[in-house]
Amino acid sequence: MSKLIINKEYKRVLDRRQTEHGIKLVKDFFQQNLSTELRLQRVTAPLFVLKGLGINDDLNGTERPVTFPILDLGDAKAEVVHSLAKWKRLTLAEYEIEPGYGIYTDMNAIRADEELDNLHSLYVDQWDWEAVITNEERTVSHLKNVVERIYAAILRTEYLACETYPQLKAFLPRQIHFIHSEELLQMYPDLTPKEREDAICRKWGAVFIIGIGGRLSDGKKHDGRAPDYDDWTTMGENGRAGLNGDILIWYPILNRSFELSSMGIRVDKEALLRQLALEGKEDRKGLYFHRQLLDGKLPLSIGGGIGQSRLCMVLLHKAHIGEIQASIWPEDMRRECAEAGMPLI
Repeated sequence: MSKLIINKEYKRVLDRRQTEHGIKLVKDFFQQNLSTELRLQRVTAPLFVLKGLGINDDLNGTERPVTFPILDLGDAKAEVVHSLAKWKRLTLAEYEIEPGYGIYTDMNAIRADEELDNLHSLYVDQWDWEAVITNEERTVSHLKNVVERIYAAILRTEYLACETYPQLKAFLPRQIHFIHSEELLQMYPDLTPKEREDAICRKWGAVFIIGIGGRLSDGKKHDGRAPDYDDWTTMGENGRAGLNGDILIWYPILNRSFELSSMGIRVDKEALLRQLALEGKEDRKGLYFHRQLLDGKLPLSIGGGIGQSRLCMVLLHKAHIGEIQASIWPEDMRRECAEAGMPLI
């Protein structure tokens, strides 16, 4: 079921034409900053991949990919990508990228199982990036360093947006805080994971939650993660499991936490085998991507995705992602949004 947040005090700051200009401004400036910060080169990415190779990403492990037959390949099935985590790692190997460098791409996807609301659309656009690292960099400290550099690029982009449109007022804090999902559980044991995210983002403004995918001390996961890209089981130097996480902010326009990026250090051979076993997915070991990794043919890496429409939504102070991108929405949602002063494209 679709869900909608209506802020009765919301008034859009930019009109439709200013918004379209602002979208281009934010996208162009941020991706240049991201590529400079992390030393990434742009590559062209697929919209779909062949089914059965294990290249498509399962995200939290439950979403159904959009599939279709290809006439010229004897009706072989293709899948529209969910994201490109595994494809990017294969590409790093193909391009023979050295440690300290990486790639980024404009990723477009269709996620038919999304619950539609202010933040979630059937159509997903994000900067998908991946960088080669050394074994010594498979640490929480390196993860934090990369997060801080990404956040710095976000802050610079916010400054540019506010300079271009003085009616926009900066609200992001100067620093991002870090907390492990287990520490967050101990702080707010009576809250749900989403409520915990709201509480910590309201407190700090910008947060990176470390260690998402594994079970916590209450026997539950903070959130799901597929077993074959992010490493959510390796023990970090902080004494807790997980080398991945999410960048979240407090978004005052919707009065809630807001995820901008999911990212992490990727599985090595040992972590892949461990996580496949934990999730009962050991049959995947025979798939193309997994064989390449287990045979040592893929580099160690860190990577993630940063929502393009989401970042534009935040930096242009919009209340619904449909004010930024064109998609399909329930008619009652379109009507309610128009009445609330946030007409959807």
